[in-house]
Amino acid sequence: MTIFLLTALSVPGITTIIVAGGAIFGFPLTLLITSFADTFGSTTAFLASRYLFGNRLQVRYNDRLQVINKGVDQEGAFYLFSLRLMPFFPCFLINLLMGVTSIRITTFYWVTQGGKLPFTAIYVNAGTQFGNLDSVFDIFSPGIILSFALIGLFPLIAKKSLQRFKAHKKIK
Repeated sequence: MTIFLLTALSVPGITTIIVAGGAIFGFPLTLLITSFADTFGSTTAFLASRYLFGNRLQVRYNDRLQVINKGVDQEGAFYLFSLRLMPFFPCFLINLLMGVTSIRITTFYWVTQGGKLPFTAIYVNAGTQFGNLDSVFDIFSPGIILSFALIGLFPLIAKKSLQRFKAHKKIK
């Protein structure tokens, strides 16, 4: 419930809760609950943005939103998926910006679910590794080092994969 509310209200900090949940409740349960709670919260923020601010923001910031509108019009779900895999682009901002575009709600939901899943799994895994600590020295265990390496490397791997996909798509 906490993750849903924080995401729906666009409050940062759910990563800490996801890691803690992994440490306390383990991988499968935490992944399942946090993945759906985060996606439902994102969809709620998306809908609030669309129905409370959508038209006014499109009119007021039309020139600034043209880049996003163009991305959604040209690439649709793939544009949103690409944004989801870029950790430097805040999720709450993606939720709010996508709400003022023409992307369908169902498309937003399933792309958000899939796009956030890899990061959620990595953070839950890091939490489960923390839950296995018996002493301070266990912080240097292979599981924890690998978890943090994945947190750092995944965005780079995702970016390279997206670039290759786009290049391959243009060749055809």
